[in-house]
Amino acid sequence: MNYYELLFTTITTEDYQQDLLINALGEIGFDTFEELELGFKAYIPVDDFDEAKLIEQLSPYRELFTFSYEVSLIPQKNWNEVWESNFEPIEIGNEIYVRATFHLAKPEFPYEIVIDPKMAFGTGHHQTTSMMLAIMLENDYKDKNILDMGCGTGILAIMASKLGAAQITAIDYDPVCYESTIENSALNQIDNIIPLCGSKEAIPNEQYDTILANINRNILLDQMERYAQVLKIDGEIYFSGFYETPDLDIITDEARKYGLKYIAHKKDKEWVAAKFVK
Repeated sequence: MNYYELLFTTITTEDYQQDLLINALGEIGFDTFEELELGFKAYIPVDDFDEAKLIEQLSPYRELFTFSYEVSLIPQKNWNEVWESNFEPIEIGNEIYVRATFHLAKPEFPYEIVIDPKMAFGTGHHQTTSMMLAIMLENDYKDKNILDMGCGTGILAIMASKLGAAQITAIDYDPVCYESTIENSALNQIDNIIPLCGSKEAIPNEQYDTILANINRNILLDQMERYAQVLKIDGEIYFSGFYETPDLDIITDEARKYGLKYIAHKKDKEWVAAKFVK
């Protein structure tokens, strides 16, 4: 699969303004982002790119701050080189260490996750993924049945397994993410993750103790009813991929329709990871 890379240069007065652009891009198919000192890079599969839709999506922000972008094609054969040149290990507190296969291990961390950096989103670098990892440390996964929606590289599913989950179903609509989850599960010697390729229609008809859904606001709203159907009473669901304002209220209102009660949330810049209980 070929990707387009959009290199954004931004001139903003507030940190959250650039995040507004990233969120807007996520809603029209951009699935991977790399923040830079004076902007960011955004990636989208060639078949999903619609420049007219892009212009329309970005137009409300041109009155708020100044930005520009350049478009270039990233052929499939070059994608791994792009990721490997930019991938640095990350640490979540003193508990989780996320690294690539070409980084040295750090056995002093209780949890180490090895991710082969391909085009699948979810290396832990984005605030939404790192917050989800942090919030997972605060909750119990021992012997539980877990659903990971929008699994990307499988990083959250792998973390759930390391935290003692009995079984994890990991779903993503992107075939590259599906393959990446399989490969990264093997890298981490995990054998209790069931990878599936699809969207909400791929969710099995069984009951889950916990659901992890790090996607974006519009997809979460679309899939919310299905999540509620397969979540056990008193089960927990963790949402991320959206902003505190106005998205958290919108997500909370929709969740309430299906018996999902807001409990708490974490915030990093304007991004949010929120906990709900059925």
